[in-house]
Amino acid sequence: MKSSRRFFATAFTLAVAGVLLSTATATQAQVWPNRPIKLVVPYAAGGPDDALARQLATKMQLSLGQSVVVDNRAGAGGAIGVEATVKAAPDGYTLALVATGPLAGMPNLTKTSYSLDDIQFLTLAAKIPSVVIANSKSGLDSISALLTKAKGQPGKLNYSSAGPGTTPHIGMEILKSQANISLLHIPYRGAAPAITALLGGEVELSMVDLLPALPHIKSGAFKALAIAGTSRSPLLPDVPTTAEAGLPGVTMETTYGLIAPKDLAPAIANQIRDAAIAAVNSSEVKQWLQQQGAIPGTSTAAEYQQAMKAESEKWKGIILKANITLN
Repeated sequence: MKSSRRFFATAFTLAVAGVLLSTATATQAQVWPNRPIKLVVPYAAGGPDDALARQLATKMQLSLGQSVVVDNRAGAGGAIGVEATVKAAPDGYTLALVATGPLAGMPNLTKTSYSLDDIQFLTLAAKIPSVVIANSKSGLDSISALLTKAKGQPGKLNYSSAGPGTTPHIGMEILKSQANISLLHIPYRGAAPAITALLGGEVELSMVDLLPALPHIKSGAFKALAIAGTSRSPLLPDVPTTAEAGLPGVTMETTYGLIAPKDLAPAIANQIRDAAIAAVNSSEVKQWLQQQGAIPGTSTAAEYQQAMKAESEKWKGIILKANITLN
C-alpha cells in the first residue's frame, strides 16, 4: 500500500512539474520580447545599409514595444554579420538587415559557414537600382554609344568597381555578357574610391547604386546611360532603363531584407515580419527611401527566399563565366 501511495505521489509530482514547465514556457513565449532586440548590419556604420537599418529600428520598436538596437558587424563582404545572425539563438532577439551580396554573392565566391538553406527569411524591405554611368568627358552619352565604341575597340574601355565580386562588378559583367562586348575591369577598395576614379578620369565607366552617383550626375560630371532596374527612377525620369536601351537582361538592384536564425518560432517570426512591414509602409520611411533613390517593397517569407535563390543562380553563372575570384 505504501509503495502504491509513493508511486501515485511521484506521478502526481511529475505531472504538476510538467504543467508548471509547460506554463512557464508558454508564458515566456507570450511575453516576447522582454529585452532589447539586436538588428545586425553586416557593414560599417554610416553606409546606406546602416542608415536604412536605423530607420526601420526606430519604427519597429514602436510596434514591438521593445528597443531595437543596431549592431554593425562588418567584414568579409557582409558574410561575418550574416554568420553571426545565422548562428545566434533562434529566440527572436537577433535579426539582420542584409543586402543581396552576402546572400547571393559570397557563398558563390568563397567558402562561407552558411547557405541560403540556413536562413529564416522574413521580408524584403527595399531595393535600390544600379545606374550605368560614364565620365562626361568620355563622350559616351548612351548605351548604344557605349556598345558601338566597345565593339570597335575591344578591351579598351575600362570600368571601376568596389572590388571583385561586388555588385558593381557583377552588374558590369552581366552587361558584358548580354551585349557580347569586352571591357577592362579595374577593381578598387570600396565604392567611394571607385566613384573617385571615375570622377578623375582613371576609368570611363561604372555601375553603382543610384544615390552616391546622383550628385555627380546632377553636376554634369557623370552621364547616366541607363537605370539597371525594372523601372525608371523618379529621381532621373529621363534616363531609360537598360531594357528600354536594348539590354533587357541587364538588371542589377541591391535588395534589402530582414533575416533571422533558421529555427525561429513561426509566431515570433510573424510578429517581427508584421513590425517590419508596418515600418516600411509608414509614410516617414517611405519618403526617406524614395529620397535615397530606393523603392520600398515588402514580401512574404517565401517570396524573399525565392528571390534570393534566383539571384544566387544568376550571380553563380556570371561568377563562373567571368572566372571571378577573391584575391
